[in-house]
Formats: sequence, C-alpha cells, structure tokens
Amino acid sequence: MANSPRGDRSKSMVKACRWIHRHLSFFFAGIVIIYALSGILMNHRDELNPTYSARRIEIPRALTETPRAKGSVTTGEIERLLDEIGEKGHYTKHYYPDERTMKVFLKGGSTLEVDLQTGTGVYDRLRKRPLLGDFVRLHYNPGRWWTYFSDLFAIALIVITLSGLFLARGKRGLRGVGGLELALGILIPLLFLLL
Repeated sequence: MANSPRGDRSKSMVKACRWIHRHLSFFFAGIVIIYALSGILMNHRDELNPTYSARRIEIPRALTETPRAKGSVTTGEIERLLDEIGEKGHYTKHYYPDERTMKVFLKGGSTLEVDLQTGTGVYDRLRKRPLLGDFVRLHYNPGRWWTYFSDLFAIALIVITLSGLFLARGKRGLRGVGGLELALGILIPLLFLLL
C-alpha cells in the first residue's frame, strides 16, 4: 500500500524539525549551560555573591607605632602595609572618617581600616570571581553586540522548543503525555505569578 501524501508531509515535517532541533541545540548548548549556571547563581545571590568573593581579615599589628594622630600616617607606611597583605601597587586613596580611624581604598574594591589607637586593622578583601562573575555579567547585557546575539539566542530557544514539540507522536506526543507535560509546564509559572 502506497504512503499517503499527508503521511509523507508529516514525515517530512518531523525530519525537518529533527534537523532544526539537533543543529540549533548543538550550536546554542554552551550558552544554555552558561545562562543556566548564572541563573542559579543569581537566584542565590543573597547567600553567595556571584560576582565577587569577600573575606574579612584581622591584622593584629597594622601600625607598629601607636597611638597615632589623625593625618599622621604617611603614604609610604600605607604602601608598606599593603605590600605585607599582598596589595602592593593597589593603593588609590585614604581618609580619616574620625579621630581614631584611617580608611584605605584599593583598586578592585578592597578596603583596609586601621585603628590609630591600637594599631590593629581590618582588611576587607574583595576579589572578582573568575568565569562565574563573567557568566553573570552576560545577564546584565554588557554591550550592543551581545544584545543582538542574545536576541538571536532567544529566538533560537523558541524554535528549538517548537521543533521539539513535533518530534514525538502518538501517545508520547502532543496528543498524549507530551501535551499534558506541556500544559503543566505552562501552568506552573502562571501559578507562581498569581501567588
């Protein structure tokens, strides 16, 4: 018995969908993983800063001679101290918020606060997270060309999804379990919007 034209069209459509789905999926797999990882990091940014790692370090003897008067610490002394904590050449400026405290600002966002009376210091070290911080940056649209690429990626996700809907037929397709799963996948985000 010969195949019907309708059956041939259906097979051709499935074949085209499979081709589109496969090639777009491979092409955009990397950015899907990057967006998924950075999305998880952004969801949990209250517990973990995705862009920077912060560490507070107590320095028992930041200044050797104490007590010191406001404005008496030289830039040379500050540079020596920064060299000791691994921040050589990162000095930007310093000021005295009160009579007892000197605050030093460093390149990259780290700070050093020194108690002029006791000579103790608190070093707040801020470091950019390699790779993960860059992934998160993509969510904030870093430039015009990225806008074009991310628009193309969004369109490709729609095409990948629509082409994938027609790959399975029968009980596993849209008229069966696949249709139920599709409906649930639409319903769940809507419920979150309503709650």
